Amino acid sequence: MFIQFPIEKRRKMIESIQEYVYQEHGKAIGEIAAENHLQFIFENIAPFIYNEGIKDAKKVMEDRLGNIEEDLYSLERPID
Repeated sequence: MFIQFPIEKRRKMIESIQEYVYQEHGKAIGEIAAENHLQFIFENIAPFIYNEGIKDAKKVMEDRLGNIEEDLYSLERPID
């Protein structure tokens, strides 16, 4: 995994998984099982979400750069 989370955030994610499993399946799971779920998500699901975030950021940057380019062209002075 190339993204590292502070222990406090990781602990919160583990707690969220434990609560989700309990709410959905009525079963309590321990920290190790929840951490295994979290590791699975990091390795198999998170890359899809991350890549979509990168695509979204790329689109925003392209839009902003396009606006800058238009602004720069509007500053040009006519040459006779």
